[in-house]
Amino acid sequence: MKSPRDIQQFSRATQALWAGEDAYLVEGATQVPIVQSVAFGYDGLDEWLDVALGHKPGHIYSRNTNPTLHAFEEKVRILERGEAATSFASGMAAVSNTLFAFLKPGDRVVSVKDTYGGTNKIFTEFLPKMGVEVALLDTTDFAAIELEIQKGCNILYLETPTNPTLKVIDIERLARAGHAVGAIVVTDNTFATPINQNPLGLGSDIVLHSASKFLGGHADALGGIICGSQELVQQVYHYREITGAALDPFAAYLLLRGMKTLDLRIERQNASALKIAHWLEAHPAIERVYYPGLESHPQHEVARRQMRGFGGMMSFVMKGDYETVKTVLPRLKLAHRAANLGSVETIVGPPATTSHVECTLEERAAMGIPEALVRYSTGIENVNDLIGDLEQALAGV
Repeated sequence: MKSPRDIQQFSRATQALWAGEDAYLVEGATQVPIVQSVAFGYDGLDEWLDVALGHKPGHIYSRNTNPTLHAFEEKVRILERGEAATSFASGMAAVSNTLFAFLKPGDRVVSVKDTYGGTNKIFTEFLPKMGVEVALLDTTDFAAIELEIQKGCNILYLETPTNPTLKVIDIERLARAGHAVGAIVVTDNTFATPINQNPLGLGSDIVLHSASKFLGGHADALGGIICGSQELVQQVYHYREITGAALDPFAAYLLLRGMKTLDLRIERQNASALKIAHWLEAHPAIERVYYPGLESHPQHEVARRQMRGFGGMMSFVMKGDYETVKTVLPRLKLAHRAANLGSVETIVGPPATTSHVECTLEERAAMGIPEALVRYSTGIENVNDLIGDLEQALAGV
């Protein structure tokens, strides 16, 4: 095993490669192994008990902790500048476990209307059954959100940029309002990634990711993760270890492998998405483009202030209706039509079949999501090839 590195002194690009791996590079291996063991044995009962009680490092059972999972958690923790991290079987497991770990009947959640569809379902369907009040506000009416927080708030849940309309929330401003009433501030950072944005440094208490997306980057592993203070993450970890939504070691290995190119991928996707967004904005068949890097974006200044890059995600509304979307998307040759995002390949789809498939047409309309909207996850293909592909697909619309 190599001696541990002081990884904090290096850039995020280097941390994405090296962070969290030293302790598990065994027998001269240069890669973290897949530890596909359910349990971990000890010769002495005293040592076993010390590890089980957390008095010394080690692993007992993979539903709780596992070496491959720990290396992945450490990598994200360091990139997000958190004290602790814990992983989950999926991004929605990270969302739901975090909410359920802290909330009880009579509590109150304040959030925004156009969070990811699965998250929105928790707010509108599951939490009310638990006796938890949920107030969902217009996403960019920060003054109205602050007023709602003042009425009482146990958890302030933010998502920025939002899925799929790429709205940007002022994390620092709303976190300040949340803390004033003692709320725990949770931010979904999936679209931005820790390369482009660090919510903990802007006042969030917990940052979470669907690791299946940009962190893994290859669309071959499900996973989720949260980072934050030791105290708060420990509470969520305890809920997760008992309820059982543990990340699989093989998935953790794939996510670790994918993260080694995270900085390279995000740099390419940032640049390509911005160029494509400008091109789309000038196209006669496009009614509107949602991308934080555009000066026309209503929260462009907020994005410039709290983000280092604007991400690989965008969406655009075509002139027409859902039938237009059904005509154009099959013409694309360099895009998967699939309910995913954040991969090395470009992925497209309407909210009706991707982010908000769980919602009715009326519910999507209430969230401000047009049926002619297309979510576009920019891959790492040559940007001119992607623009050419869009051009031929949009021809005649």
